[in-house]
Amino acid sequence: MKVLSKVFRGKFTDGLKTAFYAGQLQFPGRMEMLAQRKAFHAFFRPLFRKRWVVYAKRPFGGPEHVLHYLARYTHRVAISNHRIVNFADGKVIFRWKDYAHKNKQRLMTVTAEEFLRRFLLHTLPHGFVRIRFCGFLANRRRGTLLPVCRQLLAGASPPQKATEPEAKASGSWLCPCCGGAMALIEKLTPQQISRRSVGRESFADTS
Repeated sequence: MKVLSKVFRGKFTDGLKTAFYAGQLQFPGRMEMLAQRKAFHAFFRPLFRKRWVVYAKRPFGGPEHVLHYLARYTHRVAISNHRIVNFADGKVIFRWKDYAHKNKQRLMTVTAEEFLRRFLLHTLPHGFVRIRFCGFLANRRRGTLLPVCRQLLAGASPPQKATEPEAKASGSWLCPCCGGAMALIEKLTPQQISRRSVGRESFADTS
């Protein structure tokens, strides 16, 4: 990271200097004085004395990984069912992760009222939306652009349905509604199914 920090600092400042000499930088308001070469160099010189922090993260493995990553934030509730251990005598016991101590799993007991209060803190205020659509799905353009999309799609050839022998050869099943090949997303062991059913029962007890 130290080497990457120095390389990034050098390339960034070099690009900044090149843009300045090419007249591509603008200095509005109180920064107007930096348009002068002497003032710009006085501002530019200390940049090399500071340690730049560069954070590099591995790229996602593809669109499916991006979708799974975003779905955890856009389609999850404040607390998942399997974290609720018990609800009895007006108290709720649930698991939480202690990030200060190496992500150790701990149990917390709160009253039902306190549990509901914390849960409702995650409810968006009126007027806020969790997901905003853009492009042809944006609210202001949806009425105009969606008919155009449907018109263009009408001219495209419909997707071919997989035949039953082809589906069996590929190890998939056919959808009873559309006849298309169904993709296997996840396999659950009997233990996982049992844990999920217990979690749903625990969550149902809190309502």
